[in-house]
Amino acid sequence: MAVEIERKFLVASAAWRDNVDSSVAMVQGYIAETETCSIRVRVAGDRAWINFKGLTIGARRSEFEYAVPADEAREMLALYCGGRVIEKTRHHLRCGDHTWEIDEFDGANTGLIVAEVELECEDEQVSLPAWVGEEVTHDPRYYNIRLVTQPFSEWFDD
Repeated sequence: MAVEIERKFLVASAAWRDNVDSSVAMVQGYIAETETCSIRVRVAGDRAWINFKGLTIGARRSEFEYAVPADEAREMLALYCGGRVIEKTRHHLRCGDHTWEIDEFDGANTGLIVAEVELECEDEQVSLPAWVGEEVTHDPRYYNIRLVTQPFSEWFDD
């Protein structure tokens, strides 16, 4: 079984921007969510995938991902996601032994910037760059599937 192990953090400063290796605009939508998994379609540039993610237990969850033609993925977004869509720019940068993914959200989630690092095992040590802030790995508000129904812009009262 394919397993994803990742830790997620808020970004405390813009210092990471000077070290970006690549960036890509992404649109991802959620086709379905059950008690045990979510099904997502993602378009990133001219590439696309359909993805099945299981429940998060600790920092790990099952994940199956399959490439699909980008034009078909865009159709799936329009036909099956019913507005449950996230737009973001993903930046990649290398820090030490790890590649970090920095997601800079758009739309109703503008202002939210989250850093993720994938690990080989849950107890793997990772050196945290100075720009990394609070860890939110276990806070479901920061799951992308939650951000479609409870966007960042609605978290704070006036």
